[in-house]
Amino acid sequence: MASDETRCHTTTRRIRRLPRRIEFFQGTLDATSEIDAVRVFDTTLRDGEQSPRTSFSYEDKREIAAVLDEMGTHVIEAGFPVNSDAEFEAVRDIASSTDTTTCGLARVVDKDVEAAIDSGVELIHVFASTSDVQIEDSMHSTREEVVERSIRAVERVKESGATCMFSPMDATRTDESYLIEVIEAVSDAGTDWINIPDTCGVATPTRFGKMVRTVCDHTDARVDVHTHDDFGLAAANALAGFEAGADQAQVSVNGIGERAGNAAYEEVVMAAESIYGVDTGIDTTRITELSRLVEDRSEMPVPANKPVVGKNAFSHESGIHAAGVIENSDTFEPGVMTPEMVGATREFVLGKHTGTNSVRKRLEDAGYSPTDSEVRTVTRRVKDFGAEKQRVTMSELERFAREVGIERREEVRA
Repeated sequence: MASDETRCHTTTRRIRRLPRRIEFFQGTLDATSEIDAVRVFDTTLRDGEQSPRTSFSYEDKREIAAVLDEMGTHVIEAGFPVNSDAEFEAVRDIASSTDTTTCGLARVVDKDVEAAIDSGVELIHVFASTSDVQIEDSMHSTREEVVERSIRAVERVKESGATCMFSPMDATRTDESYLIEVIEAVSDAGTDWINIPDTCGVATPTRFGKMVRTVCDHTDARVDVHTHDDFGLAAANALAGFEAGADQAQVSVNGIGERAGNAAYEEVVMAAESIYGVDTGIDTTRITELSRLVEDRSEMPVPANKPVVGKNAFSHESGIHAAGVIENSDTFEPGVMTPEMVGATREFVLGKHTGTNSVRKRLEDAGYSPTDSEVRTVTRRVKDFGAEKQRVTMSELERFAREVGIERREEVRA
């Protein structure tokens, strides 16, 4: 059986990657020294599947897990083994077919822990509520009982030979002194990881960073964070966790998950890579592919303005922006993140805000040789057409070109 060290720190396959842009431009934001390393724990197949009106089939789970594994994701939380026979089988199959660390979730309940052990996962994630409101009105238990059950669950996981992660659920709404008591108790019991969950999405980056530092001061276990997006702060809180000393963040593809979802895989990975300058070891060129796969299988559409993977993320319509990007893409894109880095393509959208530079480029790409006057005429037509809330497609653009009488370039014959 593999050692805990091997289980927890799987070797990341080195994949040919496009060179990362290392210049962040001179200015106030050019420092990239806050974070040394980033590990990514993907919970798309567990918390992501808990999105209202979302369900992954056995084949969906296997397909998504395969891509996550091939990309070099550090941990895949495959599901909640005790939930059903089908869930158990899916978790077991993912654990046996992937090279990365596979995780199974369990409450601090004997049958949950045994199901996770039997599924063959390398990492077992046990959790118990620690906020008073959840202890009393969800677990119907007491603080003392929670500590006892948590210790017993951690000890059983360690006895089985698996790596253990413990989560004090609703940590950000838990009395601090009690949270420290629980963390110290499960640390003494031998847990390898402490996960700090912002279960109801109420943390802010500054407060969450302070909390992570406090937890780090009271455990020898490695620290992981799990942040929710109820106020749109999940990715920022995950990154604040890294800055404060966390080793790993739990994320989901496209940010899917309970209520408003989780920290988004693509946002956390690309912020780490591009803004902080950390090599995560993940093949970022497959991020768009992964996003589209999860979008299709979850039946949760990705908003056009979604960071990194939305269809507008690398699209330009404004004349000023398009002209700048045509000259040098760094003018109106981050510079440190390019569409090629995430497997996307740049697009110049035609509409009411379009300028002559964008129209000229699209015409030339389509094989036309327009004069300056012809470009101005077509641009006016594009703007008028777009102002009527009609989509300006390439078919429309070519129709305008024909009506204006623009000639096509002659093909060079051998």
